[in-house]
Order: sequence, then C-alpha cells, then structure tokens
Amino acid sequence: MALDLSVKLGPLELSSPLMTASGCSGYGKELDRYHDLSVYGALVGKSISREPRLGNPYPRTAETAAGMINAIGLQNEGYEAFIKNTLPKMRSFGPKAVVNVVGHDFDEYVWLVERFDAEDGIAALELNLSCPNVAEGLQFSSEPGPCEQLVAACRTKTKLPLIVKLSPNVADIAGIARAAERGGADAVSAINTLVGMAVNWRTREPLIANYTGGLSGPAIKPVALRCVWQAANAVDIPVIAIGGISNADDVLEFMVAGASAVQLGTILFVEPDAGQTIHAGLKERLIDTGVKRISDLVGTLKSKTPPALSS
Repeated sequence: MALDLSVKLGPLELSSPLMTASGCSGYGKELDRYHDLSVYGALVGKSISREPRLGNPYPRTAETAAGMINAIGLQNEGYEAFIKNTLPKMRSFGPKAVVNVVGHDFDEYVWLVERFDAEDGIAALELNLSCPNVAEGLQFSSEPGPCEQLVAACRTKTKLPLIVKLSPNVADIAGIARAAERGGADAVSAINTLVGMAVNWRTREPLIANYTGGLSGPAIKPVALRCVWQAANAVDIPVIAIGGISNADDVLEFMVAGASAVQLGTILFVEPDAGQTIHAGLKERLIDTGVKRISDLVGTLKSKTPPALSS
C-alpha cells in the first residue's frame, strides 16, 4: 500500500510530520551522525537572538522522574554568526530549515524577523514567545493583546510562514492561540516547557543554578495533549504538537487530537536516532490500520458532546 506521510502547515509543505524541537538537537549536525535526517520534514534550530547570549550559570540541566529540567538561558551565537557559520550547514541536511527566533523585547523580535526574511533557504520562522528566560516573553505568551500585536508586527516584515510557539504556563491557551491567529500566524506550536524545580534535600541546594527551569519529557505529555486539543479546537490554522513524544503511538495520539505535525525534543537526548525509529513505526501503524494518508487522522478524535472550551 502506498503511504503518504506528507503534511501541510498552511503554506509550509513537509514530506514528514516529524520535526525537531528547538533547543534539543542544535541545528542538525548533532543528529546527522546517527541516521539519515530525511525522516524529518523540518529541522527547527535552537533559538537565535540578535546578539550572542552566554546563557545561565551551571548547572543548567537535571534529570527528574520521566523527564528533565533545563534552564539553559537561550545560549546562542547570535544573528551574524548564525547566518555566516550555521545556517549554510543547516540548509544542507535535506529537511527544511525552520529558524526559531527569540527577542529580549518587542523590537528585537521584529528586527530579527525582517533580517531572516532576506535570507535564502529558510522555510519558516518559529517565534519563541514562551520562554520564561526573556524579559517580556511571558507577557507575549500569556496575554492575548501583546501576543497579537507582536505577531502582527512580525507578519508585516516577512512573507515566510510564521509559527508561534505557545506556553502551557497560562490560564487560557485557546485564547492565546486565537490571538496568534488574528495576528497573522500560519501555525502555532504547543507546548513549550512547564516551569519546574528540583532540589537535593541532603545538601539543601537546588539542582539548577537558576532554581527553576523548564520541565520536559514524557511527564508533560498529558498536559501537552490537552493543550494541543484545546488549541486545535480554537483556531483554523494548523497546530504542531510538542511535549513528551517518544514513539509512533504518541505521534498519532497528538494527530488524532488535532495536531498536523509534531516536534521531537527530550527523547533525542535519550535516543538520538528516535526520528528514524518513529518514522518506521508510523508506516507500520498506518499499514496495520489501512490508513493511506497520515493527514487523514488529524482532528479525528471522537466526541459525542464536545465540552465547552475556555474563551
């Protein structure tokens, strides 16, 4: 049976629903040594800011039950070095290159989006509005007005597809998703990490120098699944799922709940070749169930009486 694993995220067409999640595998070279990256529809790079960032003090990561906590602090080489040294290689791997953009404030986001629009070989931009380590990031991701205003300003500076990354640390993720859509987003991705903490009771010290950090991994999958479902039912643009995805069944659960594609993150620290394994697993499951096009599964969750979504 001929299988079609391609998906569409607005104007962005991908050969596979699998993408990498920003911050979990650099810009592609970290995974290239393990397997053929063609199993991915797109590589989403680590966040890029206007100027280089050193990030937070060490220790910056800690393992926890069914996941990990990180507070890297958006360390990156900055726009100029990325364009010169990293983007050319990122474009060479085969999957489409998606640049994740992070700003210290409103003006930096807009500045970066305008400059990236002029570069060749970028398939889309993902706006990281939901990282707690930036000055106004939580404002943009937790309040509809600022979110819509920023997305709208970025929309005027680029013709590239815009993906807006949503935070789970909000009261109403459906409302924020709608704000991103009104601003001109072509898709939303959900979710970024949950704010968490880990301590060593014997030493009375936090395991993260920053005290708190972002919780990711299998532990957050139920929260991510709920957020994706809520966002998908609130907007007409595609939703990209992120959060605890570890195998092919996870991917298909998110797609049935409304996701059009997924991003693999923490699993890649444990299994760098997980993309290859999951891609093969998707084919097996589609054959077993007689589904020819994976996109036919998107949003097919059954519900006799859909519950009311938050406004």
